[in-house]
Amino acid sequence: MARAAGLSQSHVSRVENAERTMPRLDELAVHAAVLGQRLSLSVFPAGSPVRDAGQLRLLERFRRRVGSRWSWRSEVPIGGSGDHRAWDVELSGPGRVAVDAETRLHDLQALQRRCETKLRDSIADRLILLVASTAYNRRVLREHRLALSSTLPLDTRAVMAALERAEVPHANGIVLL
Repeated sequence: MARAAGLSQSHVSRVENAERTMPRLDELAVHAAVLGQRLSLSVFPAGSPVRDAGQLRLLERFRRRVGSRWSWRSEVPIGGSGDHRAWDVELSGPGRVAVDAETRLHDLQALQRRCETKLRDSIADRLILLVASTAYNRRVLREHRLALSSTLPLDTRAVMAALERAEVPHANGIVLL
């Protein structure tokens, strides 16, 4: 690895063993590239410890639209002991409707797999993927809607019409809010 990165073996060893207190980002990027990886850096606000504020706002917009006809539970566990998966929201009324909220769409295949396995392992009757209506998310869904249609065939209008009538939608769907 050292040879491929153009660095000395001792330098690579010090970085890997955390003996180098502050490796430079460009050095870490080279290390990652040699290993076939991409370095990613995340920056988080220093203020509130709540990291999912955008998702909470999205869920609150959805809650206002759904109204009081449905019982609302947050962070509902899916499996048994040791299974850390949960639905962001479960609506209970004439049936159980699971809701997973996404503020920014990334890997649609992974998202679809995750939704399908969570639905398979839960007692929910239907699944709603709640997506923030941003220009980026709308573009992603326009370009790739067909890929999700087998798992989430209904659109916002059909899902919300059923929920507003206090009915379980006749299929799973995506809601853009």
